[in-house]
Amino acid sequence: MPFGQHERAVFEEQSTPLYEEIVTSGGISAADARIAERSELHEAFHLLVEVGLVNKSDDGVHWRAVDPAAVQAQVVAPLGQQGAELIAESAHWAQAFSTLSHAWRRSPSAVGGPFAEIRGLDTIGNFLGSLVSDAEIELLTAQPQDLRGVKQLGAEVGARDIAALKRGVKMRTLYQHAARRGADTRKYVAAVTAAGAEVRTLDEFFNRLIVVDRRVAIIPSHEGVHTAMVISDRSMVGYLVDMFERHWERARPFTSSETSLMRDIATEQRAMTIRMLLEGRADPAGAKRLGVSPRTYAGYVADLKSEFEVETRFQLGYEMGKRGISGRETDEPAR
Repeated sequence: MPFGQHERAVFEEQSTPLYEEIVTSGGISAADARIAERSELHEAFHLLVEVGLVNKSDDGVHWRAVDPAAVQAQVVAPLGQQGAELIAESAHWAQAFSTLSHAWRRSPSAVGGPFAEIRGLDTIGNFLGSLVSDAEIELLTAQPQDLRGVKQLGAEVGARDIAALKRGVKMRTLYQHAARRGADTRKYVAAVTAAGAEVRTLDEFFNRLIVVDRRVAIIPSHEGVHTAMVISDRSMVGYLVDMFERHWERARPFTSSETSLMRDIATEQRAMTIRMLLEGRADPAGAKRLGVSPRTYAGYVADLKSEFEVETRFQLGYEMGKRGISGRETDEPAR
C-alpha cells in the first residue's frame, strides 16, 4: 500500500493515539467495536495493520503492539528511495527542457522576431539570466552608474557571471568613472576580475547595453525603465558591438588604485564638467552624464569656481572662454 499525505495525516491524528492505547493496555480485542468495519477508527486501525505496528495473537482473539523500530525502515526507506528517484528524474527532465530552451532562445523567433520588447523587471531579469546562462563565447556589458544599476549587483548576479566565466566565457564590462567610488561596484568588480573578467571605466555617459555572444543585444526601451528592447538582427547587433568597442578603447582599466591613474581620471572628470558647463547643461543633466549625484556635481562646479577665482557661473564661463578652455585640452589625438 502506498503511503501519502492522507495516510500520514490519519496516522498522526488517529493511529498514533490508538497505538499508544494498545501499548498501554497490552493489546486490543479483535472484537472491539471501535475497530470494526465502518467504525470511526477502522481506517486508523487498518493503517496500523498495513504498516505492521500491530499483529494478531496466536489465539486470534487479540491484537498486540509491535516495536516501531522493527517496522520503521519498511515504511521510511521505500519513501526515501522513491524521493531520490523522483529528484533524479526531475533533474533529467530539467536538463531535457534546458536543451530545448537553449535552441529556442538562439532562434530569432524566440522573442518575436529581430526586434521585440519585454516588460517588467522580473521578466527582464529572468530573460537576461537565461541568456547569460546559455552564453558560450562572450558577454559585453555597458552599465551607466545609477542606483538601479548598483542594486542589480547582488550576490545572485555575481554568482551567475562568475559561473559564465568559469565556463570559459569572456566578459568585458564598461562603467563610468564614478563607479570607482561605489563600494558595491568595487566588490563586484573584484570578484569578476578575479575570475577573468575585464572591467574599464569611461568619463562619458552611455546607455545600458548587454550583448551575448554577439547574437543578441538588450538595450533600454523608450517606454521606460521597466521595458527593454531585445535585438537579434545581426546587422544591428554588429553596430552596437562596434559602438561598444569604440568606447572600450578609450576607457581606463578598473583594476588599479594607482595615484597616477586616479589623477588622470580626476582630470577627465574635470574636463567633462567644463564641457557640461560650456554646453549650458542643467545640473541634473550634467550630473547624469558624469554618473554622479547632483550634489557631487555641484561640488565639481564649486571646485572650478575656486580654481578660476570667480564667484558665479557666468564669471566662470567668461573666464574659461577668455583663456580658450574647452574641456578637450587633454584629449588624445586618437579621440
